Amino acid sequence: MLLPVNGEKEKEETIMDLRFTPEETAFRNEVRAFFQDNLDPAIRQKLIDGEHMDKADLVAWSRVLNAHGWAVPHWPVEYGGTGWDPMRQYIFLEELQKFPAPQPLAFGVNMVGPVIYTFGNEAQKAKYLPAIANLDTWWCQGFSEPGAGSDLASLKTKAVREGDHYIVNGQKTWTTLAQYADWIFCLVRTSTEGKRQEGISFLLIDMTTPGIEVRPIVTIDGGREINEVFFTDVKVPVENLVGEENKGWDYAKFLLGNERTNIARIGMSKQRIARIRELAALEFSGGRPLIEDERFRERLAAIEIDLKALELTQLRVVAADAKRGNTGKPDPASSILKIKGSEIQQAISHLLVEVMGPFALPFQDQDDDGGNEPSDGPDYAASAAPTYFNFRKVSIYGGSNEIQKNIIAKAVLGF
Repeated sequence: MLLPVNGEKEKEETIMDLRFTPEETAFRNEVRAFFQDNLDPAIRQKLIDGEHMDKADLVAWSRVLNAHGWAVPHWPVEYGGTGWDPMRQYIFLEELQKFPAPQPLAFGVNMVGPVIYTFGNEAQKAKYLPAIANLDTWWCQGFSEPGAGSDLASLKTKAVREGDHYIVNGQKTWTTLAQYADWIFCLVRTSTEGKRQEGISFLLIDMTTPGIEVRPIVTIDGGREINEVFFTDVKVPVENLVGEENKGWDYAKFLLGNERTNIARIGMSKQRIARIRELAALEFSGGRPLIEDERFRERLAAIEIDLKALELTQLRVVAADAKRGNTGKPDPASSILKIKGSEIQQAISHLLVEVMGPFALPFQDQDDDGGNEPSDGPDYAASAAPTYFNFRKVSIYGGSNEIQKNIIAKAVLGF
């Protein structure tokens, strides 16, 4: 991906040639062909229409990827990874999102998996990593609490050691897909001495353990993807502690850096812009297709320009990763990708509602057991409003955009 310009070696460090190499282009074509040949068309159509997938859909697709060796492409080879360089990882993710195909469950593949293979012991790696890759184990994330969201260091869920176990008491909230989860990775307080960040540990907890209760939260779009999770005298073996006690804050920062990079979702935004163009040609305004309206085209072009700028920024981050190698530390520039990526996703969801016009008002909720009223519009209009409402969250989760700006000010700009 990084090529010297005109063979001038002295410019190699400062000039990027953003053309893909022939080998990278061939790899992109290989990925596209694999998706075309192996993904169930019904699952793909769900994604195009903005519908939620069933758990069984994601499990089936994850096992197709794993059988091909592509379920955890960014992991080290010894744990099931592909050995791809950062550019091939980027191409794979972009094509996955553009096709679109389901992304592997992020809580396992992108979050707890890398924490385990980076900071866990050999027994934990052997036990958990293969099950994550094949989605034999469904993970959820136990970070946020009612009084600890963006200020995560104020968490109060406590783990007290008694012999060979920790006794966990407390509450987590906004826990996505906890209703499906077999395990949850949690930040818990194991000490109240010193700075708040210094008393936090990283625990892996079996969701079938007595004392755990999951309560659903119905979201504004009618979905039931998030939950509250309560812990009452939950016994967790000490062997489920990842790394060192009271070092969980370091592991959480590592995890969140990976999450913020993935939240950019450039490929997904490209696919949804293409979908908007397609639908805007079918919807009419003033007696002509909406896609011919000058003001609509200006708004669409503005989003596309922002997306292209984000893509170039992502490529710079990828290039820096390739040059730096695997240091185990997230690039603080991931906060830039998170902020702009989330803003673009929200702008796209807003524009899609405008394409649907009044047909977006009545909608079916995400669990397909009711809606606000019947719709007289096309079927593809049903998901526009729920998607818009749901995407209000993307500027908050993974660390709110306001917090990301503070990170950029300190770690990137040096203020």
